[in-house]
Amino acid sequence: MSTAIIKPQWSFVTIALMVLGFIIFWPLGLAMLAYILWGENFGGSSEKAERWVNKQKEWARNCRHQSRRYSRHSSGNAAFDEYRSEQMKRLDEERRRLDEEVQEFDEYMRNLHMARDREEFDRFMRNRGRNGDSHSTTDNEEGGHYQGYGSDENRNRD
Repeated sequence: MSTAIIKPQWSFVTIALMVLGFIIFWPLGLAMLAYILWGENFGGSSEKAERWVNKQKEWARNCRHQSRRYSRHSSGNAAFDEYRSEQMKRLDEERRRLDEEVQEFDEYMRNLHMARDREEFDRFMRNRGRNGDSHSTTDNEEGGHYQGYGSDENRNRD
């Protein structure tokens, strides 16, 4: 016999509480929806609910232990375990070697980009000096010093 005041079924009251829960704070509406859909599993008694929660916790714990079991424990065959450990070491060394190659390649690409950017900037500065851009004036009214982006020697190089 269920003693719950609000039965876990689709009724005007449960739908109204669910909508009101979503309006006030969305997790409340979600909790009400879960109660409507799965509330019968609990049967209204705290013992059944506690048993269901414990069963779910045990299932999750077993899943975690099974994933560890496959990676750490012995297969029961010493020759296979030795072969597996050798292969795992070889794979680890290969992974380390590949990671080092990736780092070396990344560094090479950074240097290549830096050299290309440096070349483009130098070309820009040379062309800018030839075209007589308004920002690269060497004389001004206050002191006659250079106000451009490059140095005087870069401008006079061409």
